[in-house]
Amino acid sequence: MSRLEKVDDLIDSRLMARLDGLDVVSRKIFTGKIQGERRSRRRGQSVEFADFRNYSHGDDLRFVDWNIYARLDRLFLKLFLEEEDLSMVIAIDQSASMEGGDPNKFDYARRLAMALGYIGLVNNNRVSLFGFGTNRIERLTGLRGRRRTREMGQWILDREANGVGGFTDGMRTVALGGQGRGVLLILSDFLFPEGYEKGLAYVAGRGFDVFALQILAPEEIDPARHGLAGDLRLIDSETGSETEVTASTSVLDQYTQSLESYVAALRDFSVRRSITHQVVESSVQLDTLLLDYLRRRGLLA
Repeated sequence: MSRLEKVDDLIDSRLMARLDGLDVVSRKIFTGKIQGERRSRRRGQSVEFADFRNYSHGDDLRFVDWNIYARLDRLFLKLFLEEEDLSMVIAIDQSASMEGGDPNKFDYARRLAMALGYIGLVNNNRVSLFGFGTNRIERLTGLRGRRRTREMGQWILDREANGVGGFTDGMRTVALGGQGRGVLLILSDFLFPEGYEKGLAYVAGRGFDVFALQILAPEEIDPARHGLAGDLRLIDSETGSETEVTASTSVLDQYTQSLESYVAALRDFSVRRSITHQVVESSVQLDTLLLDYLRRRGLLA
């Protein structure tokens, strides 16, 4: 039986109230009819004055400030902030490796997807969700407005974590899905047998601000602190392969170094492709993650 049984288990009224004042921020420059940059909050066709710049040959004369020209005999162009539609895409890892940890990684990913999707809906962004795993890609696309909250929540509740990987195919589907420009949030532990490189390469440079949120359980980050010691039989949750180890101090130190190297390699790979990478421990409170960490990383404002 699922540990999460109803939408209220994903997000409660207290957290919803705290999220109502947030919006998603895109770092990308959105090309529109008027030179400027997308700003958050209400959507529409209106514009807001931002700044001036020198006129260049070929610029639209409609945006020349003729009052300044009359005073200074120089041409300046008015710049505006354009309120442009924003797409939010949330991709949830449904592979079996997510079905583990205390707190459970997959439950944490679903609760985080619900909170982020809710922020998008209440700000009238276009929200789409993808679940990726072995031989299947599940989707719910084109949601807009607060009234779609429970529909989104039920879809998230219905997801299950099983199978192997599927990251490369999932990201290919997202990249080719025509979701428009905006923000892509990938919620995963990034522990894929096929690796993460091809998948991330598919979505880099596709018009998305990509955020790779790597969700790891406390015992994955620090097994010694959580009582993993002695003779152990380890079973790969995705492939079923088994290995026996003696979790001595030296073995746990080697594991920690390997994990740190893996995370650092993922971070470096992401940075080179303008992807924001963030390790998220599944024990971190959602409001702390959203209101503190993700605001500092420039996703929310």
